[in-house]
Amino acid sequence: MITDKLLQVSSAQAVTATAVSADVIDLSVARDVGAGEDVYVHFVVDEAVTASGAATVDLQVVVSDAAELTSPVVIACSGSVPKAELVAGKRYVLCLSPMIGSVGKRYLGARYVVGTGPLTAGKFSAVVIKDAQDYKVYPVGSVVA
Repeated sequence: MITDKLLQVSSAQAVTATAVSADVIDLSVARDVGAGEDVYVHFVVDEAVTASGAATVDLQVVVSDAAELTSPVVIACSGSVPKAELVAGKRYVLCLSPMIGSVGKRYLGARYVVGTGPLTAGKFSAVVIKDAQDYKVYPVGSVVA
């Protein structure tokens, strides 16, 4: 699977409180976003989540009329994931409907909803992909033979 910067909405983004992705995808630009097929948002925990108490994170795919993802509409979510499961390298894949364009919102991105926070550490990446089973993530500095 080959991806590019235009499909990545978070890249090792530090999250300690509820936040939206650092980048968004402008759906008004002439793009083939699925064209009737399922597409996915692939989340990776880049740095393990830690918190002084029992924390959770809900990984969400959202759309909004604003580039800042204000007043977002949630179109897919992981549900509340306990911090103990959010270890480095853990992956979550959320399927998006091929009718994503029919929602009528311009921007697509991710939102990290922290429950019982704040977190003391945690980093996430999120990218739109077509085939979830083919996507592999290698740690920075890895040599792949």
